[in-house]
Amino acid sequence: MGMTMGGGYDEGQGSKHDLRLLKRFVPYIDRNRWMIVLSMVLMLFLSLFDIAVPYITKMAVDLYIVPRDGGLVLESRRVSGAMTAGLALALIAVARFVASFVQIMVMELAGQKIMHDLRVRIYEHIQRLPMVFFTQNTVGRLSTRVTNDIQNMQEMFTTIITFVMKDIFTLTGIILVLLYLDMRLALAVLGVLPLVVWTTALFSARSREVFRNLRAKIAEINSMFSESCGGIRVIQLFSAQERIKQEFKALNHDNFLAGMGQIKLFGLFMPVVDLFGSLVLAIVIFYGGGRVVSDQLTLGTLVAFISYSKMFFRPVRDIAEKHNILQNALASGERIVQIFDEQEADPGGNTGLERIDSIEFREISFAYEPEKPVLDRVSFSVKVGQSLAILGPTGSGKTSLINLIVKFYPRTGGDILINDRGIDSFSVFSLRSRIALVTQDPYLFSGTIRENILPPDSVMTDLDFDRIVELSHVKSVIDKLPQGADTRVSQGGASLSSGERQLISIARAFAHDPELIIFDEATSYVDTESEEKIRSATARLKESRTSITIAHRLRSAVTADRIIVLRQGRVTEAGDHGTLMENRGFYYRLHAMDNPE
Repeated sequence: MGMTMGGGYDEGQGSKHDLRLLKRFVPYIDRNRWMIVLSMVLMLFLSLFDIAVPYITKMAVDLYIVPRDGGLVLESRRVSGAMTAGLALALIAVARFVASFVQIMVMELAGQKIMHDLRVRIYEHIQRLPMVFFTQNTVGRLSTRVTNDIQNMQEMFTTIITFVMKDIFTLTGIILVLLYLDMRLALAVLGVLPLVVWTTALFSARSREVFRNLRAKIAEINSMFSESCGGIRVIQLFSAQERIKQEFKALNHDNFLAGMGQIKLFGLFMPVVDLFGSLVLAIVIFYGGGRVVSDQLTLGTLVAFISYSKMFFRPVRDIAEKHNILQNALASGERIVQIFDEQEADPGGNTGLERIDSIEFREISFAYEPEKPVLDRVSFSVKVGQSLAILGPTGSGKTSLINLIVKFYPRTGGDILINDRGIDSFSVFSLRSRIALVTQDPYLFSGTIRENILPPDSVMTDLDFDRIVELSHVKSVIDKLPQGADTRVSQGGASLSSGERQLISIARAFAHDPELIIFDEATSYVDTESEEKIRSATARLKESRTSITIAHRLRSAVTADRIIVLRQGRVTEAGDHGTLMENRGFYYRLHAMDNPE
């Protein structure tokens, strides 16, 4: 037994035009544009404050601390001037603190709002996707999209947009000030700039694939962990823990290698940047110091150049770190955009379905995969108040017929008529609002039993609820629970037996008050006592309603008004129980096997 990561997106694929991805998120940014603009304005002031500090220091050194005409400047004036410069630096520090605090608060608020809107939008979009999407993508992979990937995008919104702008402002300002202070020394310092640009470009090109691979491995780990937890009973039953552990260990090792690739790349780039910074400082000391000694450059200017040289590589390091976040966010953005690019399920036509009088399948064909047909020209009909049973061996296409009725999947051929009109002319919402489906293994959501039974917008009275509980035999289940109908159940209803979950599912169908009720053999996995309760509840639910039953057991079909037998995706027999017994075909043989003499 092995754990295989199913279908889904190719995690290694991505757009070559990564920045175009950002255009897809512009609407979310635009809704919070005033906060982002305010943050950018504050960042501009922060850049000006940073640039002003070395220049004020330069002025203090040249005019008051070590003035060239020191003998002509009164000592009291030099002291007051130095104090004024110190006070100016203190005021800048306070202003920078206030501006930085406000900027962080505004930008984080904008990032949280963007992340909130994006997460709600992708969750809403996922809920509207067709069933085929969920058969191709694991829960773990989708969970990564809604959590980790959107979190990475939020970091980009709060970090890249403003902090990179600050770094760009700071770099531009430093270059302009250096050129203003001394053209020759500035050109000597900026001679290293082409090497910095080339190194950064090389780092950018290499890091994209590294981050894409890392995000892919994280998604695979989440997917496998989710799948392992979901199948933990099977794993423990077959004592497959060691095998699963080895598979997870191998996957985790791949993630480790991907993470080390990121660390090595980043670990190489940052020392190179530091090397360039040391080289620039050496140029300033060597060339600028010589000019100070020869009295061609003031000491204050040299001090300012040293400060600016250190400041110059701080934005370069920041941009590299922000590039780290940007690449991570772009890798996540690719996956988010892939989901947004998935076409939502067909909502159907504009006509509302007022009632279901008849259902007719005409030459219906269907295939999950083009080369593997499941249904081949299936035709049958059922009218209001009638009961239809669909019988056939495993893999004959019984459940696929149900999936087509509720439009979980699009048919590949033929027509489905509701009240003699094509099913595509009705809106999916109005169609499903008149249908209830009771499956073999019903799903219960985290919450109370009452919440699992009643529709979200229900205005049902307690008296009506008690009546539903009585009709569906759920009362016997509720009476055993500590808080009755308000007892909370875990996801999937794992704390309840199969029969109890089935009865709750039938109660949910009662609360829905459907015109068409579909049973995917509700008694397949339950004991005899539960089976009798379920049969009694389903019999009450079928009263005065049209019903379709997928019959895995023959006794579920014998009382139906009409029975169709499917074999290899085709209808081989049709009629009521008596007619099919007279034909002495496949149905007759099944009956003989169930009732040996």
